[in-house]
Amino acid sequence: MKLYQFPGSCSDATAIVLAEINVSVEPVTVNLRDKALPDGSSLMAINPKGQVPTLVLDSGEILTEGAVILQYLADLAPQSGLLPPHPELSRYRVLEWLNYIATELHKTFSPLNRPHTPPDYREQIKTLLLPRAFGVLERRLSASDYLAGDSFTIADAYAFVVLGWAGRQEIDLSGWPHLCAYLARIADRPAVRTVMAQREGTPA
Repeated sequence: MKLYQFPGSCSDATAIVLAEINVSVEPVTVNLRDKALPDGSSLMAINPKGQVPTLVLDSGEILTEGAVILQYLADLAPQSGLLPPHPELSRYRVLEWLNYIATELHKTFSPLNRPHTPPDYREQIKTLLLPRAFGVLERRLSASDYLAGDSFTIADAYAFVVLGWAGRQEIDLSGWPHLCAYLARIADRPAVRTVMAQREGTPA
């Protein structure tokens, strides 16, 4: 398999899950500004959405959308516990949180990563919109170690990466102590340490 990625982006969640299930892929780093690949071709020819992560399977099939890729990878390794099997309700609890991270956290953070977002909207995101999502996660994590219960899942891999953008945006998370403890707990996982060590010194 081949993974089109950009270190520091949401594709890091895919890298974490790959490390968790001990599956190797060929990584290809994308220049997200112009969608250029190292060989001079364009990501647009592979994924017309122009987004990472993009996963090319050994069959040649192409999967896009990070949340879907995480589900696919977890299902490759059911013994990992990263996503419970169908038809267990616990599977849908994981997917419930996975979708919350995608729609309420990732998409709220995204404008902060764009240079032309108006300053007043940036301030609204930092002081109103993101704190609302942080509060939802804080309340959940006051009751369990991870979003869907007592075990680390693909939802936590995704949340860890997106919440990591808070530091980049100088957002202080200390007002959400359960959230901070959660991030520290995930950062200590061997697979996460491996991926984060690989990212050190790479511009995000």
